[in-house]
Amino acid sequence: MKFSDVYTEGKRHILVADDEFINRELLENILSDEYDVLKAEDGEMALEMIRHNRNTLSLILLDLIMPKMNGMDVLKVVSEDPDLKGIPVIVLTSDQDSEVMSLKKGAVDFIPKPYPQPDVIKARISRSIELAEGRQIISATERDELTGLYTIEYFYRYSNQVDKFFPAEAMDALCFDVNHFHVLNERFGMEKGDEILKLIARRLESIFGDPRCIICRKTADTFLVYCPHRDDYKKVAEEVCDLGGDIETAIKIRVGVYSCCDKKLDIHARFDRAKIAADKIRNNYSVLVSDFDEKLIDAELFAEQLVEEFPKALAGKQFQVYFQPKFDIRGDKPVLSSAEALVRWCHPKLGMISPGAFIPLFEEDGLIVQLDEYVWRGAAEQIAEWKKRLGISVPVSINLSRAEMYDPKLVETMEQITGDNGITTKDLLLEITESAYVSDSAQIVERVKTLREHGFFIEMDDFGSGYSSLNMISELPIDALKLDMMFIRNAFNKLKDTRMISIVIDIADYLGVPVIAEGVETEEQYLALKKLGCAIIQGYYFSKPLPAADFEKLLLDKKSSE
Repeated sequence: MKFSDVYTEGKRHILVADDEFINRELLENILSDEYDVLKAEDGEMALEMIRHNRNTLSLILLDLIMPKMNGMDVLKVVSEDPDLKGIPVIVLTSDQDSEVMSLKKGAVDFIPKPYPQPDVIKARISRSIELAEGRQIISATERDELTGLYTIEYFYRYSNQVDKFFPAEAMDALCFDVNHFHVLNERFGMEKGDEILKLIARRLESIFGDPRCIICRKTADTFLVYCPHRDDYKKVAEEVCDLGGDIETAIKIRVGVYSCCDKKLDIHARFDRAKIAADKIRNNYSVLVSDFDEKLIDAELFAEQLVEEFPKALAGKQFQVYFQPKFDIRGDKPVLSSAEALVRWCHPKLGMISPGAFIPLFEEDGLIVQLDEYVWRGAAEQIAEWKKRLGISVPVSINLSRAEMYDPKLVETMEQITGDNGITTKDLLLEITESAYVSDSAQIVERVKTLREHGFFIEMDDFGSGYSSLNMISELPIDALKLDMMFIRNAFNKLKDTRMISIVIDIADYLGVPVIAEGVETEEQYLALKKLGCAIIQGYYFSKPLPAADFEKLLLDKKSSE
């Protein structure tokens, strides 16, 4: 017999499996006005047709007594096959004992023989199809399509059910995040990324097999688990990281734990706390697990306050440009040569806020671009004001982030700032971090070349923070090399090993560019750097960052001495 997937448009499809010809014809006559009817005369044919038409069948009418394969065996196969078990089965039988057994085996209803009135048969079929389709809709919205885990809506719903049925159970809220998952997608492709997510899902299901454990995929690479309290999450994290199989790279997972949840809190708030704990170790790859404590909430609220108040602070000029002096140490005495423009937030209620508190937040939220331009313009205005009022010209370096290096209007913006204030490109020095060069070297290098062609002086900032090779430095367009603060501190630790600094200075000499050292705090560091041939120094040994009025005193002292 030939099977066809083409049926009358708009009709649901039903299979009638019965070895009696008259029964098949009778049911077809009753149902054909509303349904497309397929017919099978034995169990093997029925199963073959079910499998072939599994994506179109809305219902199976199954006689229990058939040749080759009886209906109960067909029912068993259908109910145990993941691809078939969603198709509702109504058994056709005159045996009351078989009716009960078939319902236990997975049938949704039965129609007795001899058949009842056609309207009764139609009503039972219609109701069974309606219930099955309702379950399929729920299942589709209940489960994440990729991993098969719960979606976030049902996850929260079932987590609340766990609390209801196990009120005395101490429960943990867990947040699993994959570190830099986007990098895995870029390296291996979306298909491999999806495979990794599915492996993580299976691993979590294996670890948290207790029926009281609820698991979901919240977003692309974030998984939530609600489970009875346990104390082995470091081991759990290691097991999740070790996916095995043909995964070419190890993944790094961070786990935020809100242990023994306060059940008076809304379920969403519990997992907010787990997420806050996970974010605490976002860039700390040596730590896998972070526990929530109430201090993290205070820090989170403080961070939200700073982000919310940023527009008002910018408009109200609460941000102040400070200037940290740079001294040329190549002569007999250190000479003030330039400065770096830094930002401070003078909050009307909170007082002076450390840049370490708000700069990372603004980088994450994209606000850093607005703040940087505010600082650029503030520095340029101050340079122009000193030139006009004091007759003193002092170069000031400003910081450019990686995001700003991708701005196609960057050169235009810089020329507008210098032009609006009547200063030159030699007055406004540009500091670009080493990591920016490495992230997309070809594009960044081209942008830097364009800036230099327009007369801007380029300092590579934070050199030595571990991103680039020494070989790469020889190919980059720079006018000065600025050593990272930690590079200096590490060189003057207990071992007092300054050989790397000496190598970098030799390379800079070969390239014909000066070396600037930041973070210099002691006379020992100053003298050693001078001996090694470092050109310029900034740091607390000479001066902390100063407001414009205090930095102006240094300018006047220099002018007086000259």
